[in-house]
Amino acid sequence: MKQYITRRLLEMIPVLIGISILIFAIFQLAPGDPVSTMVDPKASAAAKAKLREQMHLNEPMLVQYKYWATDILKGNWGESFYFKQPVKKVINSYIWNSFYLSLASFLLSAALSIPIGVLSATRQYSKFDYIFTVFALIGISMPSFFFGLLLIKWFAVDIKLFPVSGMTVPGSTATGFALFQDVMHHMTLPLVVLTLGSLAGLMRYTRSSMLEVIRQDYIRTARAKGLREKVVIYKHGLRNALIPVVTIFGMSLPGLFSGAIITEQIFNWPGIGPIGLQAVNTRDYTLLMGINMLLAALTLLGNLIADITYALVDPRIRFK
Repeated sequence: MKQYITRRLLEMIPVLIGISILIFAIFQLAPGDPVSTMVDPKASAAAKAKLREQMHLNEPMLVQYKYWATDILKGNWGESFYFKQPVKKVINSYIWNSFYLSLASFLLSAALSIPIGVLSATRQYSKFDYIFTVFALIGISMPSFFFGLLLIKWFAVDIKLFPVSGMTVPGSTATGFALFQDVMHHMTLPLVVLTLGSLAGLMRYTRSSMLEVIRQDYIRTARAKGLREKVVIYKHGLRNALIPVVTIFGMSLPGLFSGAIITEQIFNWPGIGPIGLQAVNTRDYTLLMGINMLLAALTLLGNLIADITYALVDPRIRFK
């Protein structure tokens, strides 16, 4: 196992290098540059040219990539053109807000989707199955921005049960448990929006995977041996049914840090999603490179975690 993990980690290095080159090239192909959004439109061409020279924007793409890669190897992610701060500091200031929201949604979705999916599969074509099938279709089909605006209208504007936006009360100096309560109060509506979409998808994945498993011969054999139905379903069936679901969980790792742009924008949640969108609008390529490379590394790490989890779920799988 250790050799397998070490080999996979080493394989990530050339993959990340290739991803960085590809992303850097795509940004170079995009129209405009940071100077066009940073300076006064009335500034002289000479002033703009001097600024581009200071930022190495007048150099060929390979030279610019060399400057960026050299800084990365030194542990310096560069400086954000828009925020005038190191990229590390900008990302660290916002990414954890997205992580808390996404993690709460992920845990809630996993805790609800797996048991509901198992029950829907074992009670196929029952009222329970039909009800949650309709619920899943609604959750998958409904746009998050529309559902978010509905929740704001009903629970924030009409009955004033939850705040409209933000993460805490403006100007609040609460600490400890009072701060936790304030954050949870503001988090409720965006959490419901994120959970609905992910819950619907995970529930359908679990149901379809479980339906395939319970029709296998070894399940019929387990029942013929006289084992209790709960043992057959949850000990023999569920472990194999979770293999496709584990893949979804592994791919959810970058989503925990990438934020939900639409939901965070609607609820004015200070996460990394709106910051990434702002970086696109302001041509802040240094910040975009930092965000995208972090997500690329998390995606590869999520794949590795999913592969390792396969062996925990299915003892037949061995790594060499």
